[in-house]
Amino acid sequence: MMLTREGIAYRIARDLPEGGYVNLGVGIPLLVANFLDPAKEIFIHSENGILGVGPTPARGEEDLDIVSAGAGFCTLALGASLFDHTLSFTMIRGGHLTHAILGAIEVAASGDFANWRVPGQAVPAVGGAMDLAVGAPNVYVAMSHLTNKGKPKIVKSCSAPLTARACVRRIYTDLAIIDVEAGGLVLRELMPGHDPAGIQAKTEAELKVAADCREIDVPETFNGARLRQ
Repeated sequence: MMLTREGIAYRIARDLPEGGYVNLGVGIPLLVANFLDPAKEIFIHSENGILGVGPTPARGEEDLDIVSAGAGFCTLALGASLFDHTLSFTMIRGGHLTHAILGAIEVAASGDFANWRVPGQAVPAVGGAMDLAVGAPNVYVAMSHLTNKGKPKIVKSCSAPLTARACVRRIYTDLAIIDVEAGGLVLRELMPGHDPAGIQAKTEAELKVAADCREIDVPETFNGARLRQ
């Protein structure tokens, strides 16, 4: 069993704290806004100039003037603020965010990560990720555990151009949740039906298994049956 993209986003949303100021990157991270705990006040930031992003609008209810940094339609939470791009990046660079949730091509055991490629490839530019990676104290990565060719994305060292060094605190994948600590990578949670040895076999970097390692707890609707060979 593997988590769906929505399942990864749901699990990240459960970990966000009361009063957090959180930027959501393109892809899986953008889905986190749909699963925030209503009992917590969490402020979602978009680098194109929004503080207070709400969930994705239902089809037919989109507002053409309200889009996320990923160029998708979004909504505004009650009390949201709108401002220009310059002020938005001043917030990022000034250390006013608590979390950045970003996608990645690769994450290294050291916490280095890469989420862009050279021009002409699928992801042509780095965007605002470099600023977010150094401006937020808690950088979480959301991605699939393997590439579409079945190769590990959690590696000993990144081969793609780096976005930032030694900044990732936690990795959320469709198979596991892994912390990046000073002593290396620590396996905290894994999907039902998998064991630590199986997760290690799909991970190039060495994993330590937490003493309290447990199964990922998400609603069954977020569990997919997709298995990579």
